[in-house]
Amino acid sequence: MRTSPLPPGANVAALRKERGLSQARLARLANVSLSLLSKVEVGDRTLTHATAAVLARAMGVPLSEVLGRSRVAPSGDQCLAALRSAMRDYDVPGGQRVENARITADVRTVAGHRDAFRVSELLVMLPGLLRDATTRAHLVNTAGAWMDLVEVYSAVYWLAARHRWTDMAELAVTLQKWAVEQRPNPLGAAVAARDRAGAYLNGGDYEGGLALVDRAVVEAESRLSGDDRAFAVGVLNLRGMTLAGRLADKRDGRREAERHITAAGRASAELGADRTRHSMLFGPANTTTHVLATRLDLGRPREALAMADDVDTALAALTPTRVAATKVNLARAQVDTGDRDGALESLSTAWDAAPQMAVLNPMGREVLRVVSSLHQRSNPRLQRLCKLAGLAP
Repeated sequence: MRTSPLPPGANVAALRKERGLSQARLARLANVSLSLLSKVEVGDRTLTHATAAVLARAMGVPLSEVLGRSRVAPSGDQCLAALRSAMRDYDVPGGQRVENARITADVRTVAGHRDAFRVSELLVMLPGLLRDATTRAHLVNTAGAWMDLVEVYSAVYWLAARHRWTDMAELAVTLQKWAVEQRPNPLGAAVAARDRAGAYLNGGDYEGGLALVDRAVVEAESRLSGDDRAFAVGVLNLRGMTLAGRLADKRDGRREAERHITAAGRASAELGADRTRHSMLFGPANTTTHVLATRLDLGRPREALAMADDVDTALAALTPTRVAATKVNLARAQVDTGDRDGALESLSTAWDAAPQMAVLNPMGREVLRVVSSLHQRSNPRLQRLCKLAGLAP
């Protein structure tokens, strides 16, 4: 269905060599240890998000180049071109009225594809839906119609972010913000800000993303009340803790992460249960999975693993996409603590929950590369996972 890039650690070696840099030179430029860089390149250590960002800056390339942009297969090129065309025509509505019920139903279907990590189905569906939602929003000009368009742009951003198509992701969040401003909607503004902060996350600008989150939280707190306020503040703080966990300065990261973890905990307690609004999920269970990921990004894999029992309970209430992402994080923690068999088990669960993630999640493929490098014997489960992820065992 699609071609896959090198796993991030191997990609670092390829990009370094293309630029004529020695390992020692790159390590000095990025202010990382030569030993760490060497182990990352050969597959003895997993590349973390924070290290990937500093290496990208040192080589003068976007973070997406280090993580590896995925490409659709030739059969998907037409859909991708149609999606880009629909985005260019953001202010050019079609002439035919679109039924409200059909748009609403299609937005729900798109949300289901996101929840199950069905990226191929999303790519097929989004170009036509984006044109229809654009037409409807311009013609009826209601808050509900513009909010449906905001959700479609959110799905475009999600698809682009999964492939590391940075230009499309950034255009999607820009148009999402424009759409929500046509009929001001405080909850919609929080949703758009959360996605925009994701573009900062994907670009490795963690400080900039944190500043954006803080501004959006202040706005949500002043303009919303009740469950809407708790939901908006909650999803923004989930993004905030993720950004904080990836700061290069782990002392600052821990301080900022704890602030966002505490705020998300208060908001989730106020809601009492996980809820979905505008294709986003927030509540106690999803907060637990984000805290685990943040502990791991902060360089505390044992703290992350100590949460495993609570996380397994939380995953029972969450979507396949969230299950798969969390199991990838558990696999990262298990590799970091020497549990290769446990990492394989976690990756197996992740790929079973969301098979299309196997070729698109860069950190999942990175963990699998390291496990494969460290294994000293033939392993049928390892061979199966490598085949799914497009890696040589």
